[in-house]
Amino acid sequence: MDIYQTSIRPLLFKADPEWLHHQTLRLLGWLDSTHWLHTRLQSSFCLSDARLEQTLWGVNFPNPIGLAAGFDKDGAGTRIWGAVGFGFAELGTVTYKAQPGNPRPRLFRLLEDKAILNRMGFNNSGAEALANRLSQVSSQGLVVTPPRQGEAKEGSDNKQLTTDKIPIGINLGKSKVTPLEEAAADYLGSFRLLKDLGDYFVVNVSSPNTPGLRSLQDAAQLAGIVEALQQENDARKPILVKIAPDLEWDAIADVINLAQTYQLAGIVATNTTIRRDNLKTQHIQATGKPVSEEAGGISGVPLRQRSTEVIRFIYQQTQGQLPIIGVGGIFTAEDAWEKITAGASLIQVYTGLVYEGPWMVRRILEGLLHKLEERGLFSIAEAVGREE
Repeated sequence: MDIYQTSIRPLLFKADPEWLHHQTLRLLGWLDSTHWLHTRLQSSFCLSDARLEQTLWGVNFPNPIGLAAGFDKDGAGTRIWGAVGFGFAELGTVTYKAQPGNPRPRLFRLLEDKAILNRMGFNNSGAEALANRLSQVSSQGLVVTPPRQGEAKEGSDNKQLTTDKIPIGINLGKSKVTPLEEAAADYLGSFRLLKDLGDYFVVNVSSPNTPGLRSLQDAAQLAGIVEALQQENDARKPILVKIAPDLEWDAIADVINLAQTYQLAGIVATNTTIRRDNLKTQHIQATGKPVSEEAGGISGVPLRQRSTEVIRFIYQQTQGQLPIIGVGGIFTAEDAWEKITAGASLIQVYTGLVYEGPWMVRRILEGLLHKLEERGLFSIAEAVGREE
């Protein structure tokens, strides 16, 4: 355990979760302000090693750990995520129309379960605002400072500070006011504004917090959305779909078939779960209500096993030919290794970052390198789907 878990987290967790989230994003914006701060962040949090690199869809990922969608909806920390160790970051969920999301309170910690329950409802400033922000970031360039002589750790000749811009994904959702039958046009509107500004895109049809959204996972409904996006996708940007962990196997198989038919780049597995079984936390402290009566999706440890099962199923059904981004309950290198060996080429974290703190990414990367060394593997790509 580090100072975050022993001293900082207990203090932070006394604050309202959503207020604290906004303050974190404001802090990241401040940290992004100077070259010197970038350099200090890199020396503390970053770990670069050729064995962790992968190229998917023609995009180079310096390491397999990404920031999951939902943390940085409006791209406030776009230029900072690489400096705190991430190999990529997924912004959003962004909707075509700006929207405030669901009424507060809407974000809760389930401390006994190391989980989060949220019903945020795609609160964001809209696709146009995100496009303007990303265009400004692009014009300013990424503030990075190469490591000075002697800053690399001893005994790590092939490890150095990362200095390159990380890939940025954009997670697209449906505006709440848009009828389900007009969903394709809504997703398309966002994609048109953002298609030149992201390295990959994710169609989010699996959040439980927008009425009716999960019905769009039905193959017939989803087909209209992805067909519209692919017709617009003149630059052939990678487009993935994000699915819920609560789908039955036949429904997941339908999504796989659709992904293959429309030449989608991959699947993100999985979103939050609406299941409430086997939770240790019985009541939400902020409301006094039983967890079973609180709407929203749960992330963190309770999601870990099911998301891995879904990853394994997709990998097996596609013989490893459809890349998977695995997300759900990743806190340690062991958790990450489990997802990767089940079939995930890349993984994402959110709840683990909240509970474990900013040094979590580096600890996981160090653990993954150790596992590669133990097994005589030369790259993280060799471990994908290699269950023991």
